Amino acid sequence: MEKSKIITNTFPVAGMSCASCAVRVDKALNGLPGVESAHVNYASATARVDYRSGECSPGTLKRAVQAAGYDLLTDAEGPAEDEAAHVRAAHYRALKRRTLWAAGLCLPIVAGGMLFMDAPAVKYAVWALSTPVVFGLGREFFVNAWKQLRHGAANMDTLVAVSTGIAYLFSLFNLFFPEFWLSRGIEPHVYFESAAVIVAFILLGRLLEERAKRGTTTAIAKLMGLQPKTVTVITPSGERSVPVAELRAGDLVAVHPGERIAVDGTVAEGASYVDESMLSGEPLPVCKQEGAAVFAGTMNGNGAFRFRTDRVGQDTVLARIIRMVRDAQGSKAPVQRTVDRIAGVFVPAIIVLAVLTFAAWMLFAPEEGFTRGLLALVTVLIIACPCALGLATPTALMVGIGKGAGQGILVKDAASLEVARKVDTVVLDKTGTLTEGRPSVVDAAWAEGSETARRILFSLEKRSGHPLSQAVVESLGGERDVPVTGFESIPGQGVRGVAEGRTWYAGNDALLSRHGIVPDARLQRLAEGWVQEAKTVVWFADEERTHAVLALADALKPSSAGAVARLHALGITVWMLTGDNAGSARETARKAGITRFRAGVLPHEKAGFVRQLQSEGRTVAMAGDGINDSAALAQADLSVAMGQGSDIAMDTAMVTILSSDLRKIPEMIRLSQLTVRTIRQNLFWAFIYNLVAIPVAAGALYPLWGFLLDPMIGGAAMALSSVSVVANSLRLKRRRIGDECEHDEPVETEEKMKKEFIVDGMTCNHCRMHVEHALNALDGVKAVVTLDPPVAAVEFSGPEIGLGELQKAVTERAGEYTLRAR
Repeated sequence: MEKSKIITNTFPVAGMSCASCAVRVDKALNGLPGVESAHVNYASATARVDYRSGECSPGTLKRAVQAAGYDLLTDAEGPAEDEAAHVRAAHYRALKRRTLWAAGLCLPIVAGGMLFMDAPAVKYAVWALSTPVVFGLGREFFVNAWKQLRHGAANMDTLVAVSTGIAYLFSLFNLFFPEFWLSRGIEPHVYFESAAVIVAFILLGRLLEERAKRGTTTAIAKLMGLQPKTVTVITPSGERSVPVAELRAGDLVAVHPGERIAVDGTVAEGASYVDESMLSGEPLPVCKQEGAAVFAGTMNGNGAFRFRTDRVGQDTVLARIIRMVRDAQGSKAPVQRTVDRIAGVFVPAIIVLAVLTFAAWMLFAPEEGFTRGLLALVTVLIIACPCALGLATPTALMVGIGKGAGQGILVKDAASLEVARKVDTVVLDKTGTLTEGRPSVVDAAWAEGSETARRILFSLEKRSGHPLSQAVVESLGGERDVPVTGFESIPGQGVRGVAEGRTWYAGNDALLSRHGIVPDARLQRLAEGWVQEAKTVVWFADEERTHAVLALADALKPSSAGAVARLHALGITVWMLTGDNAGSARETARKAGITRFRAGVLPHEKAGFVRQLQSEGRTVAMAGDGINDSAALAQADLSVAMGQGSDIAMDTAMVTILSSDLRKIPEMIRLSQLTVRTIRQNLFWAFIYNLVAIPVAAGALYPLWGFLLDPMIGGAAMALSSVSVVANSLRLKRRRIGDECEHDEPVETEEKMKKEFIVDGMTCNHCRMHVEHALNALDGVKAVVTLDPPVAAVEFSGPEIGLGELQKAVTERAGEYTLRAR
């Protein structure tokens, strides 16, 4: 069985200088027995390899890459990434020094070569200054070209070495043997300055390219920087600071105010608000109390707590996200395969084209053919750089996928990102995707003078294990428990118990009818309206009369209606599928702004419905929890898993939304559109550059206007082409993916003032209910308070009430909670 196990690893690659290098490494890895697939990313200098553990090993991969003239950093213990970072940093510093020296030496070279080119002494001085530039500072080009030649290959370094070497040697011959040309009536020219300036321009281009490429990897760097190096562990002898690497599952860790959480775990003591925006993209902090999950890389607020570690090292959600982003950035979009095939034959084709250019000049312009043909050959070799072509796709993908990760949108691979832009139909599961996934009290009404009985309802429902009872208990959080005797659970109807000398009932209308209790007329009217809205009604009564009626429902998430509106604005059809009854489904769809839905759909039938949509020619995205909807997710063209990064979701879905915010789906589609557009722009300009530049370099304009491109200008143009492609990709970082379709608020049928306030001080659902009741006690105010995030959404049916008055009501009725403008 071990032989059949497929391992996926991403290794840094050293020594690549252009897209052709990446193609050669790719071929070397894919040609090995046991390698299922290998994708080499020139932009990130990494290789993502899927290999069978019994047939191949990191050592085998390393030797194959070394045999191709490069190196693979395969340290299995983890430092490979650090080593690669050190190698890249050292290479960047060395490249910067060489570029500065080359630029400094080229100033007198160009001045002498251009202004005093007829003075014999100046020619020797230019030669003396050019030699260290070409063979010293440009030594790497010749060394790499020789390595490639030994392996029967060629790359960008080959073009640079051949072109500058020919220009230098030709100039050297003309400097020492001018009579050879003078006797033939030809003025011998030297091109030392061209060779030197070409080297300087190419070094500058690579320096700018490396600097720009570093910007495409900031997503990984930021994610890796989220985990602290040390943690405070609670031991029998007290607190002790230890390296994160020494943590083991089950350790008790202390988190102080303002600290980052090091690993995944569960809160054991204390409470605090934690900023999880680095992972989920959600701006508001999340309340964490005993039993709540915490994740590596998130930032603690002002509170302090202790948590028990669950997952450490490479098993944390943060580590999984880093691996997922790195793998996605290293994957190839389908269009990249065509680009790779072109890059694989590009350099040999350019060398052949350069030789043909020289031959054409010799044939059609015999008098000046050798000199001009040689310059054209050098210029063609220099200007035809495949780097822009090789950077076009991976840089855009790296920036796009990294931007998504920063917004809590994890894309599995490049193909998923390309599919997302084609989506024209989104299918949403109802429970847990559009809704909160659990019942909660959404409306409540009390008979006059019955408010004092709240504690009895609380005590009665607290003794029941029914999910609806638990929702009622949560809504009444903070009430005092009173003794209840003779408690009885009546299946299908509710509960009964004796408190303060009377018998009390909580349940449905059948329970009231059974005991001959006639509902209060006002409460009855309210209950009938709630039933029409597909809400579940719970009555509270004693032997004589009803005291309250509560409406429970699986509440719609605050973001759902806005997300659906955004999808509609993008021209996308939205369907809702649910196993719930038609009435409940209709009401949820109405609130969410969805006009197409199916109720009573079983899990296996969802996949059939997705298949039916696909048969109509639609590209379907399915969003669900990644477990119950697994068949439909697998069938969809694009599977989107919602939630806090569950293992199954992150492993199987094409896209994982770390938060439960449905607005991330239109953001993901918008990100896909922008990324693919950037790839197309990059490829267009890379191809156009070569299509235009190569004929001009060869001398196509000379017969018409006498124009022949100088090799130095060719070197500058080549450098700028690569930098421009990377710079265009980096523009993605500044693009907003959530504002292009801001029609997210449903149209109100009547004019009402709405405001939202952040509520400081809430730590549990009891706090939330106190604040909500306090606000709703004000005339003309309808308030909904959420704990995660801690926000009060206040709607004024009459004149707007100021923050001061709202705060006064909260302080008097709820306690020390602070409202502030959002």
